[in-house]
Amino acid sequence: MGESLAATSNLLVYSAMTAYAVALLAFSLDLSGRGRTAPAAAPARRGALVGAGALSTTGPSTSGPATGDPSGAVGDDGPVHERRRAAAVGVTTTWLALLLHVGAVVTRGVSAGRVPWGNMYEFTLTGAAVVTAVYVAVLWRRDLRYLGVFVVGPVLLTLGIALAVLYTDSAELVPALQSYWLVIHVSVATVSSALFVIAFSANVLQLVQGRREELRAAGTPPRRGRFMDLLPGSVELERAAYRLIALSFPLWSFTLVAGAIWAERAWGRYWGWDPKEVWTFVIWVVYAAYLHARATRGWDGRRAAYLAIAGFACILVNWGVVNVFFPGNHSYAGIG
Repeated sequence: MGESLAATSNLLVYSAMTAYAVALLAFSLDLSGRGRTAPAAAPARRGALVGAGALSTTGPSTSGPATGDPSGAVGDDGPVHERRRAAAVGVTTTWLALLLHVGAVVTRGVSAGRVPWGNMYEFTLTGAAVVTAVYVAVLWRRDLRYLGVFVVGPVLLTLGIALAVLYTDSAELVPALQSYWLVIHVSVATVSSALFVIAFSANVLQLVQGRREELRAAGTPPRRGRFMDLLPGSVELERAAYRLIALSFPLWSFTLVAGAIWAERAWGRYWGWDPKEVWTFVIWVVYAAYLHARATRGWDGRRAAYLAIAGFACILVNWGVVNVFFPGNHSYAGIG
């Protein structure tokens, strides 16, 4: 029964990867502008549409890269969206991929009779699903479809690495993991990491967009990356990244504290300078410095983005280097 469910989980992972690939293609078409059509006629109460940028009855348009809403104008009853069929396909297939992905996570857990994050393969599988879930959840509040390529793409790549490099057969947990703190500690860490991933994408786009804006200001229009013209401006991208990090940081703080409590329960000490513990704290320090510089020192723009990207680089080291190559009490989280 367990082996059958594990095989089903693997099949669902491959199916999810196929759906993610379709979503990635659709989001790429949307960014290229080929998957967009002119806005439909809007009701009179939303104001007249003027050219590509729409004016609402309440004020100027918020469309275009300079203001952060590439989808259309804002009227009395909400945004007047440009018809973005490719983006709609991308969102729909992302939802399908998420359902398949969650199915893979659940069947993996059922096959082992435990929560599905007892080793690095399972943590990566679950973490990638949470990244997608957080992204589609944010889509309910803000139009971040322009980030689709930069969220779905890394998720697809992560699943490929998980299957090709990190895969581990389903097995029982080691004694140190047999605690309810596993659910608390790892679940919160996963959600926090997912928010950091999306913020990282926004920061990278911010730097690219900022460079393009500098070239325009200097009278030299950029020749490449025209799809960036469909994205919000660098200021709005930086603000989006800041909000995501500000939301994620308390969760990471809780992860650090919960890990210390769990360590005391499992090994009789709160802190032992284990490589995993050290790098979790390093990540906390870097993002704390980012928030401090952003809120009290007036850092924004490029300097803040570089600091946030440094924090995400530490997350990658913690996941891809410390878990695999550094011996310690957390070595069970590595390959095998």
